[in-house]
Amino acid sequence: MVSLSNFLFKLEYNFKVSHANNHIVKLTVIKESRPGENRVALTPQVCSQLIKYGHQVFIESGAGYASNFSDELYQAAGCSMGSQTQLLQNAEVLLLVNPPDTSVVNLLSPKTVLISFLYANNNPDLIEMLVGKQISAFSMDAIPRISKAQNMDALSSQANLAGYKAVITGANYLGKIFPLLMTAAGTVTPAKVLIYGAGVAGLQAIATAKRLGAIVECTDVRPETKEQVESLGGKFIEVKGAEMAKVEGGYAKEVSTDYLQKQKEAVNKSLFQTDLVITTALVMGKKAPVLITAEQVQHMKLGSVIVDMAVEQGGNCELSELDKIVNANGVSIVGLSNLPAQLPQNASELYAKNIQNLLLYLSDVNRFHFDLNEEITAGTLITHEGKKLKV
Repeated sequence: MVSLSNFLFKLEYNFKVSHANNHIVKLTVIKESRPGENRVALTPQVCSQLIKYGHQVFIESGAGYASNFSDELYQAAGCSMGSQTQLLQNAEVLLLVNPPDTSVVNLLSPKTVLISFLYANNNPDLIEMLVGKQISAFSMDAIPRISKAQNMDALSSQANLAGYKAVITGANYLGKIFPLLMTAAGTVTPAKVLIYGAGVAGLQAIATAKRLGAIVECTDVRPETKEQVESLGGKFIEVKGAEMAKVEGGYAKEVSTDYLQKQKEAVNKSLFQTDLVITTALVMGKKAPVLITAEQVQHMKLGSVIVDMAVEQGGNCELSELDKIVNANGVSIVGLSNLPAQLPQNASELYAKNIQNLLLYLSDVNRFHFDLNEEITAGTLITHEGKKLKV
């Protein structure tokens, strides 16, 4: 007679074996080449889980160091370590955070699968190169905003952290504290914070600023976000008498000139009295809309701060400069890019889970499905079999 413990052991063993035979094998992760990038595509914990499913994971030595993940942690998880050139030449599936450099793509074999942020509209030369090498490339910034893809949505996971970091960054440049403070020497009034955009980043910024004790207001082109803003303790600034923006996939697709003008008029009173402004407005595939003009900055309080989270896409403030702190008449305009990279451990942990969930959804029996009739595949697969599928 087979004991219960032996039966359960065999059941667990057969489960692992069956899953090990149902998933792709070689996953490769290398150091990110973007300056200032501290994230890594896979963490030791996620590597361990993927290895249990039958994957082999190869990590470039030092790839996780800036995210506080040592080579020893990866080795303990079951990963194999190697040099970048060696790993790229033998890669079956390359996992990255940022779009790969030309030098990386040159080392990849045809038919390699790439999964990373690609921002295809902004990187046409890279996309053509991937097509020429017959690389199948999935873009993490193209994950559809649908229920079954929520656990793969890397834009949201990273924006959540960026919204938090934007508030902390603003606090560093602000010459006052956020909360009400009553002391024997007198009362310190709370800081006022104004946030443009109630998406993932904006909502996290509201929550963080409120936790720090600030008075928070928010404006957004989508009136349906009012309830979310108010649920976090913020005041929603309504723009009345203007046609609402068109929204697609959770992003504003088009904002009329009339709306922007009426938004400007509605927000000016708050803008000119606020201490910290955080702008988060992006339009998918296009330059970020200018929400704060140079003329408006002239009327802002001395010592106030703008953190422009859209600076990489052109900026929501007319005076923003990429990766610079601009001082305009006593107003500090912070244009730091890649805020998630300043929280690399948490950002890497969330991104790695996004990658894991996408991998396990897309693949089985040692192959990817490449089913273009399936909405997640159709949304994220940018190049395949020498063809450009979408931009």
